[in-house]
Amino acid sequence: MSTDAVLRELLVRQLDHWLPAALHRARRATLALAYAGGDAAGAEAALRVVAEFADRLRGRRLTVLVIAGGGEDLPARLGAAEAALPADVAVHVVPGRPDRLPVALKAAGAAGAPLFTVVDGGEPDRALLAAAASGRPAEVLLVTAPGRSLRPALTGAGFPLVTEVELVPADGGPARLLGYATGSDRGLEAVKDALWAVDEYAGVRYRDPADPAGRLLDISLDPEPGPLRRELLAELARSGPRTVTELRRFAATSTVYRAADANRALASLLAAGAVTRDPGHGRLGGDVLISAASGGAAGSSA
Repeated sequence: MSTDAVLRELLVRQLDHWLPAALHRARRATLALAYAGGDAAGAEAALRVVAEFADRLRGRRLTVLVIAGGGEDLPARLGAAEAALPADVAVHVVPGRPDRLPVALKAAGAAGAPLFTVVDGGEPDRALLAAAASGRPAEVLLVTAPGRSLRPALTGAGFPLVTEVELVPADGGPARLLGYATGSDRGLEAVKDALWAVDEYAGVRYRDPADPAGRLLDISLDPEPGPLRRELLAELARSGPRTVTELRRFAATSTVYRAADANRALASLLAAGAVTRDPGHGRLGGDVLISAASGGAAGSSA
């Protein structure tokens, strides 16, 4: 299974979360799918997900924009999936590259209503991200080549919650960098759950850009906590003592891990003597204060 297949599964899982919430919140919503290449297989998978929510679409309007360079055959390729959609869904196929997204979103009247934008292969330029941020609320999933962090561009566009992860094929194929941005804690939690729930036999591993060691991680519902232990120790070194709640928040918003993973990592660090807690005994609740022990960084090995 390629990184493309992993990304399609991730898109399907995230749509399962986003679409019901969007339809509950507003009477109209927009799903925008932009591809730099001609392979828009993710769009076909997305349309099949939309068809599953036909009963919830009654009385509402969903616009699906598909921007891709697939040529004149792209509408035909999407035709079978589109035929299963209810009349409440309008699909617009726009030939071209992701840089056409701002104009397409404006023409669709996407601003001011729920908007989920997927950009596969495009550059995170200001105009594109500003258009993606025009929804209320807005979410964006951006896939590009690795080599620089997507976080500054996404936060600069007005998204307060960002996560990013590098997808590394086991067969030596080119890695890809995925960035996700939202204003919703639930949206962030959903994409984190989806990341660790995709096919563990996909032949793809993750690299957390925040991990100083850059260690590769197998996909698992219970991910290996070594990188998170290092990141938590680095955060304690930067910021001083933090509560468990603050460290859970750090894990969710600044690493590829989930908030719940922070508890497991902290328990391991406490057992190793790399950190201390106050109070020293009892449940590891949110108000427990965690501090780096003397020489704690040395005990941070995975």
